[in-house]
Amino acid sequence: MSFDFIPPAKPIIGEEERAAVDRVLRSGMIAQGPEVAAFEQEFATQLVDGRECVAVSSGTAGLHLGLLAAGVGPGDEVIVPSFTFAATANSVALAGATPVFADIELDYFCLDPAAVEAAITPRTRGIMPVHLYGQPADMDALVAIAQKHGLELYEDAAQAHGSSLNGQLCGGWGTFAMFSLYATKNMTSGEGGMVSCANSEITRRVKLLRNQGMERQYANELIGFNERMTDIQAAIGRVQLAKLPGWTAARQANAAFLDANLEGVVVPKVRPGATHVYHQYTIRVAGDRDRVVRALKEEHGVGSGAFYPTPNHQLASLTQFAPGLDLPETAKAAAQVLSLPVHPSLDQADLDRIVTAVNTVVKAGA
Repeated sequence: MSFDFIPPAKPIIGEEERAAVDRVLRSGMIAQGPEVAAFEQEFATQLVDGRECVAVSSGTAGLHLGLLAAGVGPGDEVIVPSFTFAATANSVALAGATPVFADIELDYFCLDPAAVEAAITPRTRGIMPVHLYGQPADMDALVAIAQKHGLELYEDAAQAHGSSLNGQLCGGWGTFAMFSLYATKNMTSGEGGMVSCANSEITRRVKLLRNQGMERQYANELIGFNERMTDIQAAIGRVQLAKLPGWTAARQANAAFLDANLEGVVVPKVRPGATHVYHQYTIRVAGDRDRVVRALKEEHGVGSGAFYPTPNHQLASLTQFAPGLDLPETAKAAAQVLSLPVHPSLDQADLDRIVTAVNTVVKAGA
């Protein structure tokens, strides 16, 4: 039997986005300009309670520039999860500091506050939680730890557009927070990132760093980068931002259906007080996960993804920072997680097929 393939992620680009790009192209101003400024303001208002935002060329650039703007550099340590995309630890290393890996809470896939506290040393400068898969980290506990030890918080909110904990939106706790606008995120500008800043000095420094260290042309104040966002990207992002609430509601409804109907797997647990925006709907499976992935695709036409099968501290690029480190909960997650389609393009027939496929494949392997 043949099926139309259900992809694990699907960017949604419509006529409004195309019209916005055409508007910018007709204007003749396609580099950083009024569209970027408008996007920064609208993002700030809608997603981070009005905190100043700076648009950059990618999420990784946002982390890197945010750390530099915060003064992180050689001699500093920043505590990060190992169970995430490598950009989190990469950004710390690129700033000249040392990423220190801590374990996660298996139920929520985010930094374990107890593991964070155990990893603190005299060199620790800050803590960088990742709100993984759209689930907020335990920010109440992490804020308390940071205050107790005089540390800063830096948020990797790459996957957490609109996520919150106890009414506080993700992106509003840290000295800075980064949101990714990559193609498969809950909203996109094609490529890009947004940095939410705690104060005007951080904002100014991120703006300088993204633009060769200049606020005024040829008046370079510091050594910077070319990490600007184009007006073309910003125009797409503005349209997507307006659609985000509806897409988030669809993701949450799709997740609720999967929660209620999947069998034989551990469905994602939502932290008490949290609003989960389901960038990924991530289950845990026992046994041979690769077999499940293959069977879902080959026998049922259902795509899935294992994010992230190799913990950061075991990557060849990052093992130098973690010789012999044992993170047992991270290891379990890396071996068991499987993300299923949850994107807003799914219809009821797709959801029914996903449920049937997972339940059938898991039962067959039991």
